[in-house]
Amino acid sequence: MAGARILVVDDNPANLRLLRMLLLGEAYQVRTAGDAAEALAVIGEFHPRLILMDLQMPGIDGFELTRRLKADHATRDIVIVALTAYAMKGDEEKARAAGCDGYVSKPIDVRTLPDIVAGYLAAAGQE
Repeated sequence: MAGARILVVDDNPANLRLLRMLLLGEAYQVRTAGDAAEALAVIGEFHPRLILMDLQMPGIDGFELTRRLKADHATRDIVIVALTAYAMKGDEEKARAAGCDGYVSKPIDVRTLPDIVAGYLAAAGQE
């Protein structure tokens, strides 16, 4: 688990900072991206094991980016956990239909998120 590569994709700089610091404190390697284009560039050089993916982003949203990653042989093994602040009925089902492996609603609970991330990594055989 320690040292696993994690990418946080969110268009809110405050969320990026919070999640980055929280995950660095758990000894993960962490990169951030503010949109889908930046995320694709980071993935190309960093190949994360897990992505915390904001669903509501301008341009290419988290649903579409997840579909693209899961359709690509080179990235389909990445665990993707959806993050959303505007949880609406059916969003979790939409996220899973797009290929997300899990779903967490904002605001992020900083006490439980490290355990949630560790659980997804363990389930993927990365612990």
